[in-house]
Amino acid sequence: MAGADGDNALRHRLTVYARPPLLVVDEVGYLSYSNRHADLLFAIVARRYEAKSTLITTNRPFAEWGEVFPNAACVVSLVDRLVHHAEIIPIQGESYRLKEAKERSEQRLKARTSAPRPKGPEPAQPQA
Repeated sequence: MAGADGDNALRHRLTVYARPPLLVVDEVGYLSYSNRHADLLFAIVARRYEAKSTLITTNRPFAEWGEVFPNAACVVSLVDRLVHHAEIIPIQGESYRLKEAKERSEQRLKARTSAPRPKGPEPAQPQA
């Protein structure tokens, strides 16, 4: 949306994101964003506020959103609209991606250590 050329294109994108009954915004807080990005997210949330459902996933508590959107004046209002009528579900535990990567690594190690070694001539012993 930040790259939309012109007001008409931006209005169209905002309308598109305001339309679905459920909008999922994944991994807010993974990167830092500019004031422009904060304003655009606020515009979407404000259009959907008390009308449509919005699901946000984040690895950062709302108290740290000032770091995600540094110097953005709308952060307090954005969070206020997101948490009003919200159900906040904190999820504790290991990342599924990390868990799966560890399991794959363990399976590969097990496969390597249990695989039969090819038979061949014994290596020559060095002569002294």
